[in-house]
Amino acid sequence: MTASRIVSLGHYQPPKVLTNDDLATLVDTDDEWIRSRVGVRTRHIAVDETLVDLATEAAQKALAASGRQPQEVDLVVVATCTAVERSPNTAAAVAARLGITAPAAYDINTVCSGFSYALATADHAIRAGAATRALVIGAERMSDTIDWTDRTTCVIFGDGAGAAVVEAVPDEEAGIGPVVWGSEPEKGDAVVITGWDPTISQQGQAVFRWATTKIAPLARETCRRAGIEPSELRGFVAHQANLRIIDAIASKLGVGPDTVVARDVVDSGNTSAASIPLALSKLVERGELRPGDPVLLFGFGGGLAYAGQVVRCP
Repeated sequence: MTASRIVSLGHYQPPKVLTNDDLATLVDTDDEWIRSRVGVRTRHIAVDETLVDLATEAAQKALAASGRQPQEVDLVVVATCTAVERSPNTAAAVAARLGITAPAAYDINTVCSGFSYALATADHAIRAGAATRALVIGAERMSDTIDWTDRTTCVIFGDGAGAAVVEAVPDEEAGIGPVVWGSEPEKGDAVVITGWDPTISQQGQAVFRWATTKIAPLARETCRRAGIEPSELRGFVAHQANLRIIDAIASKLGVGPDTVVARDVVDSGNTSAASIPLALSKLVERGELRPGDPVLLFGFGGGLAYAGQVVRCP
């Protein structure tokens, strides 16, 4: 039997940093108000970089870290909700930039849970024999959707990208566990990006209640399917929606005292589909997570869609 594992990671954020004090000059807010409600201190904002630029930078780093050549990749998947171009899709544009020849290439949009969805589809493709090595990317230019006069949303979001190289391994070396995924489409209006000149809006309290009550049981089920107790996790990387949400889920999930909980939202804001690979890549780069460590990834948000899996660190 064939399975898959993550062999390398990479991330990229644009150099422009927007602080809470900067935002206070644009809208009625201040550092204390933002940090007490969502936990964000700074976020990165793209100026000249396109979505394809962000995705390509992260993918290039992941590919370089893997030691593989572009020609060895046969599947490219990009999770994003901020693509402007309908055709070619972001995945095809990234493949062209990197010199990947004849890959299957598609974008996937489940908003904030996008990377976990993309990782699951790549894992399934490899297990089915339809691919042998995949480049899985989460990339967002959320600043394109922001109303800078709305303090309930403009303080939250940022831009960036994260990527993983995923390849086939024997089943006994599997590094990506079974996915738990789904959605609550009847609540889809809780987070909305609509129109040709899109602006994001969300029902903050409704999203907070949903995330802090519904996600922990789903995360526990993800651990159960992977054959691991939450207390045995070495890392927990949730979608970086809001610091209060992350801490509430981690507490209800029952992670161990030594579990590394990603809190990249403090420095990066909410980067939607990019948030999980971005945070995971940073933890690995800093040595806070080591090769083989079991880590729970769990994305949730717009849709209201969710997805998660336990992975082994590269």
